[in-house]
Amino acid sequence: MKLHILAIAAHPDDVELSCAGTLIKHARAGQAVGILDLTEGELGTRGDAATRRRESRNSADVMGISIRENARMADGFFQNNEENQRILIAYLRHYQPDIVIANAIADRHPDHGRGGRLIADACFYSGLRKIGTQWQGQAQEPWRPKRVYHMIQDRLSEPTFIVDISATFEKKMEAVRCFKSQFHDPLSAEPVTYIATEDFLKSLASRDAIIGKRIGVQYGECFTSENVPGISTLDDLLLPELP
Repeated sequence: MKLHILAIAAHPDDVELSCAGTLIKHARAGQAVGILDLTEGELGTRGDAATRRRESRNSADVMGISIRENARMADGFFQNNEENQRILIAYLRHYQPDIVIANAIADRHPDHGRGGRLIADACFYSGLRKIGTQWQGQAQEPWRPKRVYHMIQDRLSEPTFIVDISATFEKKMEAVRCFKSQFHDPLSAEPVTYIATEDFLKSLASRDAIIGKRIGVQYGECFTSENVPGISTLDDLLLPELP
């Protein structure tokens, strides 16, 4: 199945927290959207790999996304090296996405920045004919996504552009809450982490509201691009005015 958008991120829930509203918007428009998690988040303080697999599937169902894969790289220890680049190249050539959304280039969690660079490098190398890969025993043709965009995660930086997610924000939060093991639960006996405080999800909603305010909408998600995105006409940058 050829995808229009493939979101690739280091951990299950990275995509939900940072760009789920955008993915839901494209999926609702009938475009083919998929998710590839690099790891199972097995080093997370709360929960375990099996739990996070279930949560990932539930979240994808909520978002209306049928394709969600896991590359099963080592959480915390995966590197931007040839081995992992080849793993990603095989996925890219199989799903042939036009757009890839990747982790932030730099962020609080080291896996995010390292993942962002690994994904961007693999997207470039995937277009090189002399790098051979296989999928289920069959040789693959080269494929390079037209665009690679980086989600903005914990560290809020200046975006290249902002997507209006006002119509999909509530569904995004429903997808986020599928990761019950990771967020605040007054009945849980597990340690309280950075994202498991009582106010974390409230702060996420406030952040999306602040981002949306910058473009005159209720909620937004922001992205960066290492290359300048092109437009056909100035009208491509117009958003409908709020009533």
